Amino acid sequence: MRPLQVSRLLLIGIAVSAGCTDPSTWPRDLHASLVAVPALDAAVLAGQLLAFASDRDGTGFQVFVMQANGTKPMQLTAVPGYNARPNWSHDGRRITFTACRATDLSCDIYVMNADGSAPINVTHNLATEQMSVWSPGDRQIAFVSDRDGSPQIYVMNADGSNPVRLTFDGAVDLLPTWSPDGSRIAFETNRDGNSEVYVMNADGSNPLNLTQNPAADGNPAWSPRGNGEIYMMNVDGSHQTRLTDNRRRNTTRRGRPRVPGSRSSATAMAISRSTS
Repeated sequence: MRPLQVSRLLLIGIAVSAGCTDPSTWPRDLHASLVAVPALDAAVLAGQLLAFASDRDGTGFQVFVMQANGTKPMQLTAVPGYNARPNWSHDGRRITFTACRATDLSCDIYVMNADGSAPINVTHNLATEQMSVWSPGDRQIAFVSDRDGSPQIYVMNADGSNPVRLTFDGAVDLLPTWSPDGSRIAFETNRDGNSEVYVMNADGSNPLNLTQNPAADGNPAWSPRGNGEIYMMNVDGSHQTRLTDNRRRNTTRRGRPRVPGSRSSATAMAISRSTS
């Protein structure tokens, strides 16, 4: 499988130096991820922050936070090994990350407070668990695990309970990312012979290849929100025609789209569609 590609905007690559576990067992993507987060509670860490992983202290990868301008870095983890891929909860109070530690004998998913306190191993599995991301409501975490063979996508409650496998294709499924409304999960997979971007319902149903390209496609990321656009369609849902195309929200009186023309028409309707 080809090495995972990373975004130049939000990811930085750092070479691995030392660690307590065998580096060959660490997750294949050894890049530090940077995630923007809104202002946190002043009692925790105030300001616009970035979470990232670095091996600057010589004990392997550790999770840090810093101001968005690069100042005031603060180390959050201090256990030798691999502690990386931080992902903020949407309320800004917790961080989930991947940790490969000698004490765990594997790579597991951890959750800690945004100031680094109270880290908890929420998977406790001898398989490699990685790439954890919060659901929009912070009640669930999607992650990748090879506990049943090849890396597949799972979801669990935020405390690690009730893990559920979502993909079953037997290929390599990686990098899950939730849609803003939490109804779908996009991910990268090589199930078609090369890397493609798929999307599925949050329960794993109806997986769909979005890219279908001979080139390698991956690292999906949803836009924060879609734009409301007005469409015309027949009342049976057929012949949908987009009427507006701009970056502003388009609605009619009282937030509902109105079909132009005669009020007596009952053969068509307009809808407002959120586009991403």
